[in-house]
Amino acid sequence: MAGNSKRRGAVRKDGTKKGAVTGSGGQVRRALKGKGPTPPGELRPGHPKQRRAAAQDRRQQKVAGTRRHRPGDGETPETVLGRNPVVECLRAGVPATALQVAEGSANDERVTEAISLAANAGISIMEVPKNDLDRIAGGALHQGVALQVPAYEYAHPDELLERASSSRHPALIVALDGVTDPRNLGAVVRSVGAFGGHGVVVPQRRAAGMTAVAWRTSAGTAARLPVARATNLTRTLQEYAQAGLMIAGLAADGDVTIDEFDLATGPLVLVTGSEGKGLSRLVKETCDLTVSVPLAGQVESLNAAVATGVVLADVARRRRIG
Repeated sequence: MAGNSKRRGAVRKDGTKKGAVTGSGGQVRRALKGKGPTPPGELRPGHPKQRRAAAQDRRQQKVAGTRRHRPGDGETPETVLGRNPVVECLRAGVPATALQVAEGSANDERVTEAISLAANAGISIMEVPKNDLDRIAGGALHQGVALQVPAYEYAHPDELLERASSSRHPALIVALDGVTDPRNLGAVVRSVGAFGGHGVVVPQRRAAGMTAVAWRTSAGTAARLPVARATNLTRTLQEYAQAGLMIAGLAADGDVTIDEFDLATGPLVLVTGSEGKGLSRLVKETCDLTVSVPLAGQVESLNAAVATGVVLADVARRRRIG
C-alpha cells in the first residue's frame, strides 16, 4: 500500500541512492571526451580537400621519379630507382643522402651490395614499407630500392677562370651549347678531367644538368671538376673572350680542322653544340673560329661527347709537345 514505509523496498537505505551525487552529476564514467577543434579538410580522411591534396602529392612524386630523365635537371633533389642504377651510382661515388630499401628486399644480392656500399660511404639506410616506395616512385619501377640524391651545387663561370689562373697551365674550359643528354654531359666532364681541363659550363635552360646519370657517367670526375651554370651562355663566352681566352666552336664545316688548329696551346674555350642542331647562331657568331674533326669512311658526324674528347686529346698533345 502506498505510504507503507514498512513495505520491503519502500525506503532506501543510506548510501544506496542511485541518483546524482555531489560534485559528479553521476555522469563521469559515461562522459564524452572532447576531440579538440575540427582539423582542416586536408587532414581529414575522405574529405574532398584531403583527396585533392593526396592526388597532388602523387603527381608531384611521379614527377620527382621522372625528372632525372629530363634535360636541365640538377636544381632539385632526385630519386634514383632500380637495383642496377642504384648500385652503379653508389659505385661511382654519387653523393647521396639516404638509401631506402623495401621490407623483404634485402635478400637480393644487388640490394645487399647497395646496402654495403651505402654503409661504407656513411649514407643513411632506411627499411621502409613497399607502399612508401610505390608512392615515391609514382608508378615507376623501383625494384624495392631507391637512392636519394641532393641537388648538384654548380660553380659560377668566373670560378673556372680563377681555377685556371691558379694552375700552371693555360686555361682550358669546355662549354656545352644545348647538349640535352646527361650521359653526354657526364662523358664530357670525364674527358675534361682526363685531359687537364679546368671545368665545364652548361646553360641554365634547355640543356642537360648534373643529374645522377651525368654524375655516374663521369665515373667520379664530377667530384673533382667544377661544372658551372650560365644564365646566358653567349654573354659568358663574351666575358671569357674579354679575359683573353680564345673561343673555338666544334662544327662539321669548321673553318679549320684539328690538324690546322695551331692556337690550341693558348687559353681556350672549346664550345660543343647540341647533338642534332650543333651550335646555335648566337653562340657560333661569338666564336673566334670553328674547328672540325676530319672523318673517314661513311660516318657523317660524331657524338657530341666523342667529338669533344677527340679535340681535347689533340689539345693536350699539342700542349705536351709545344
